[in-house]
Amino acid sequence: MTAPRVAPQSPLRIGNASGFYGDRFEAVREMLDGGPLDVLTGDYLAELTMGILARDRLRDPSTGYAKTFLRQMESCLGLALDKNVTIVVNAGGVNPEGLAAALRQTADRLGLADRARIGYVTGDAIDRDDAIATNAYLGAFGIAECLRGGANVVVTGRVTDASLVIGPSIAHFGWGRDDLDALAGATVAGHVIECGPQATGGNYAFFRDIPDLRHPGFPIAEISADGSAVIAKHPGTGGAVTVGTVTAQLLYEIGSPAYLGPDVVTHLDTVMLTHEDADRVRIAGARGTPPPPTLKVGVTKLGGYRNTMTFVLCGLDIEAKAALVRAQLTDAIGTDGVTFDLVRTDHVDATRTEEASALLHVHVKDRDGQRAGRAFSRAAVELALASYPGTTLTTPPGDASPFATFTAGAVTQGAVSHTAVVPSGDRVRIAPPQVTDPDAGTPPSNATAPRERAQSRPTARRALGDVVGARAGDKGPDANLGLWVRNDEAYDWLRATITTERLRELLPETAALAIDRYELPNLRAVNFVLHGLLGDGVGGSTRFDPQAKALGELMRARVIDIPVELR
Repeated sequence: MTAPRVAPQSPLRIGNASGFYGDRFEAVREMLDGGPLDVLTGDYLAELTMGILARDRLRDPSTGYAKTFLRQMESCLGLALDKNVTIVVNAGGVNPEGLAAALRQTADRLGLADRARIGYVTGDAIDRDDAIATNAYLGAFGIAECLRGGANVVVTGRVTDASLVIGPSIAHFGWGRDDLDALAGATVAGHVIECGPQATGGNYAFFRDIPDLRHPGFPIAEISADGSAVIAKHPGTGGAVTVGTVTAQLLYEIGSPAYLGPDVVTHLDTVMLTHEDADRVRIAGARGTPPPPTLKVGVTKLGGYRNTMTFVLCGLDIEAKAALVRAQLTDAIGTDGVTFDLVRTDHVDATRTEEASALLHVHVKDRDGQRAGRAFSRAAVELALASYPGTTLTTPPGDASPFATFTAGAVTQGAVSHTAVVPSGDRVRIAPPQVTDPDAGTPPSNATAPRERAQSRPTARRALGDVVGARAGDKGPDANLGLWVRNDEAYDWLRATITTERLRELLPETAALAIDRYELPNLRAVNFVLHGLLGDGVGGSTRFDPQAKALGELMRARVIDIPVELR
């Protein structure tokens, strides 16, 4: 990084202002105005977002990037330059070169062309005829090269989310590829702040413990030369940074404790969290080992078309009413790609229509947009006067929507042309790591949970969430469910009680799935990976909760026998 504001060994203050495409628009200005920063990052990409941006570019080849970021820079680029804050974002989507060009035009229009030094990282795109977007998850050394080349704004396409933090740290501290523990520490910090206010109390299981969650601040990682970090937020902002909020975010969308990355394998089970002060949590102890010889590749394809109609079934004979709709609709449109989901929200002897009603969601997915569209919705509406008593639909007839599917693959690290384009226009090829580990990973611990030590202590029927926190998320067709507790005694009980088989009992929709279970004692956590829960992935899932974001809260609401003394 050119002309850093701080001495080389001083902590590097890296803030985040976006956790997804559509996050709080004003967060960029809030972070720039709220206090000192060296770098401001923004994560705009998700598996679903890549499909959205790829379709944008199919319609207009000059697009394919996060337009929100460009609008944010219209009002905040000058402010960032005035404050000497470097901007690093992955908002380039499937067209980082196009975003860099648009940023130069913006800077010129704002009279900032002589001050805004824009670099970008490319090379993640892979040609594949049957996909609308195929992108490798690049590492952080391209970002670092742009910064060393004089950039104060860096945009990328598909890099790992944590790379937005790792790259500036590499440039600032001069780390090389063999500084594995430092790279691992920055990976942990990057993973914590990548989702914005999820690290400051957003989506937090024990949200009632957060004093002011109306407008949570965005997080900051203060990175030290050894890769350790302190997670904080600007003074006076809402939310809170606690060991609990940081633990929750560390468990988000992970698999094995050996967290695979293109630059380092980060062993999350070595991480130690310590409360340092109000809204300050120290992360230390992260161990890193060489990365795998391959890069994760996300493949986004057009999956076809989808549509949903919802019937309201009120009062008596709910099951029979649902069966009648099923028979009538399948007679009209067949069974291919049609699923029925009856949700029993009804109550006995209710006094209000809503409380007496169940919902029957009917989903259709098909390559034929006409069948999934008007043919299906018209068939549903035509039942209004010819089906069960009280027939009502909550959805009007309409066309089907296209959906994309996401699958993960891999390519060798040397198969991509990872390239940093520095502000001068020079292109610098980023060589892959020379030392890799083909056996990187941690085997699941499905069978290792011990018996609980004190089986005879008194218990009470309680909601799991009285004791256990949870964070869940999507990973392509899979989902993860991380559970954690706040003291050692509760952890002994958690790891002994919530086995894979017990999880299947508590969440019946997982009963037939392959499940991996991992223990993270330092975090007092157990993480589950639920293979295939989301079917075709977020874009094609017909689950009521398509991204599995609410899965943790469902788990916490289950009532089981819990020792009365546990808190």
